[in-house]
Amino acid sequence: MFNIVLIEPQIPPNTGNIGRMCVNLGAKLHLVKPLGFDIGDKAIKRAGLDYWKKLDLTVWENLEEFLANNPIEKMHFATTKTDNIYWDAKFNIGDYIVFGAETKGLDEALLKANLDKCITIPMGKEGRSINLATSVGIVTYEALRQNYDKIEFEKIKIEFRD
Repeated sequence: MFNIVLIEPQIPPNTGNIGRMCVNLGAKLHLVKPLGFDIGDKAIKRAGLDYWKKLDLTVWENLEEFLANNPIEKMHFATTKTDNIYWDAKFNIGDYIVFGAETKGLDEALLKANLDKCITIPMGKEGRSINLATSVGIVTYEALRQNYDKIEFEKIKIEFRD
């Protein structure tokens, strides 16, 4: 499916929620150290519920190790520092959608070296950023929408209850 990459995540519930989403989509989660929490933190497990043990997870020691072992040409870098709107990007199965730390985003040198791969979520004038878990969901579900006909998993069944 897709690879969701969190560079130096700091807030355990965000990471737990993102892990839960990854399990539901069949996406792989990559965490790049340093992490702002212990991977066994109760807050992650609480947010990830019982999904956390089913998560396809790889933890990398640093950004250099991650970049040396994964294809940069398949990466999309989420940032507020571009005008390239995420829905204009072409997502393919196996792509990496990369997000930075909640408080500082992605490294500026990384962004400058990959301007054509940078994407953003449009926001109103009053906003600085969108919560990391929300941002990951927005972009990942656009990637899913673009590739839905190529993905082999049971269609989501929606039930309405009183």
